Amino acid sequence: MPPFPQAAEVSTKDERLRGNLRHATHTIRDKRATAVAELADWPELRSAGARIKDHTLRHLDHYLEQLEEAVTAAGGTVHWAADAEEANRIVTRLVRDTGEREVVKVKSMATQEIGLNEALERAGIAACETDLAELIVQLGDDHPSHILVPAIHRNRGEIREIFRTRMGHWGRAAPEGLTDDPADLAEAARLHLREKFLNAKVGVSGANFMVAESGTLVVVESEGNGRMCLSLPETLISVVGIEKIVPTWRDLEVFLQLLPRSSTAERMNPYTSMWTGTTEGDGPRHFHLVLLDNGRTDILADQVGRQTLRCIRCSACLNVCPVYERAGGHAYGSPYPGPIGAILTPQLDSMATGLDASLPYASSLCGACYEVCPVAIDIPEVLVHLRERVVQGGTVTVRGQRTTVKPARGHAAERAAMRAAAWTFDHPGVLRAGERLASRARRMVPHRVPGPGRAWTDTRDLPALPPESFRDWWRRTRGPGRDAAQSRGGADGREGAAG
Repeated sequence: MPPFPQAAEVSTKDERLRGNLRHATHTIRDKRATAVAELADWPELRSAGARIKDHTLRHLDHYLEQLEEAVTAAGGTVHWAADAEEANRIVTRLVRDTGEREVVKVKSMATQEIGLNEALERAGIAACETDLAELIVQLGDDHPSHILVPAIHRNRGEIREIFRTRMGHWGRAAPEGLTDDPADLAEAARLHLREKFLNAKVGVSGANFMVAESGTLVVVESEGNGRMCLSLPETLISVVGIEKIVPTWRDLEVFLQLLPRSSTAERMNPYTSMWTGTTEGDGPRHFHLVLLDNGRTDILADQVGRQTLRCIRCSACLNVCPVYERAGGHAYGSPYPGPIGAILTPQLDSMATGLDASLPYASSLCGACYEVCPVAIDIPEVLVHLRERVVQGGTVTVRGQRTTVKPARGHAAERAAMRAAAWTFDHPGVLRAGERLASRARRMVPHRVPGPGRAWTDTRDLPALPPESFRDWWRRTRGPGRDAAQSRGGADGREGAAG
């Protein structure tokens, strides 16, 4: 994938995309603000969610072992996957063991992260998405562009055309004379998916939460497709990131208040599905839980970056981000777009690509993402932390090993400028002389600069230099001599008035 600036340069020129994004994000965030305002204790809930997540991450080894014991005792089987390749291998083997060549899926970002659909396809297994937006994306040979609304970049006319031309290749074709009315589109999807659900022998899911004390998994969704995928197949395989765990049912209650209000602006999700292992005569006969690391323990080793693992995938940060609103999700080159993607993707990949090095700069650092985050992830803090790593390099954890990474290419001039600035600020006399020289030569300063600075001034002018520095202004207007003169003048004035 190209670096973010190159991808964003293309997407920001798409007026229809920007219109779709503007309408959708503004609508969602306005509704969210109303839903959140209903709770007088929202700040306390937010703080509780952050504390629960931080506690769990500090004791992650303990809670994961507790979860494994509980799932196994309830009749499930737990598999551990260190990376995407191992997770895909495990799931592919489990599906092959059933003899099936098609699976139904309930929306899962973890499976998008590891490229499970593509891995299954290479093994001759079709993975059918059942979330409406994910279905639109799959039928259109597209990629998700939003965490909550993956097809946010598509309008009704585009969806109608996708259904009309592509739905028959995956199963039941769209009805003749299909219109772009939302009810007609939903009905076409319902008829198509109902056949998939009734014939499915294997389901693949993610999970929003896992409860360590009982081995219970939780999926929250709005369409009912999740309930179908979780209850109808004979075999259920759930692929879940290890950070999705919470210690107790009491802890889960906090997140079942935070998540729906922050994502869909609802008091609770229409469907909250929970399952614990297997039960004879009720639901799948075989349950497999694949616990996915894929860089998460490396993130945990970073004292600043580890707060990223609090994320509950609500997408609130996307809906308030001015950069996401204009660039769209595809520019981030990852299943995780927006502000959370700008800090999560580089850490999962250990800053290994040009895209990873560019994502921490896909932000204005306005702080809106932090203000709406239901678990108080300080995304701007992590962005600045990752920018430092891009420019300076340093020691990081990669696959459990402490490794020194080199600075990313293209930042030599920035490093030199920062070193020069640091030296100048350590020498007040040099700083003062430089400020005076810059003020006197201000008329000669161009609006744009050549060389490495050109990328910055391609989209903005250099700020105008003032006629004098702050230090000189302060000395002239607030200096000791000025204060003494004002004091003498005030005393003389008062004496004259009294006489």
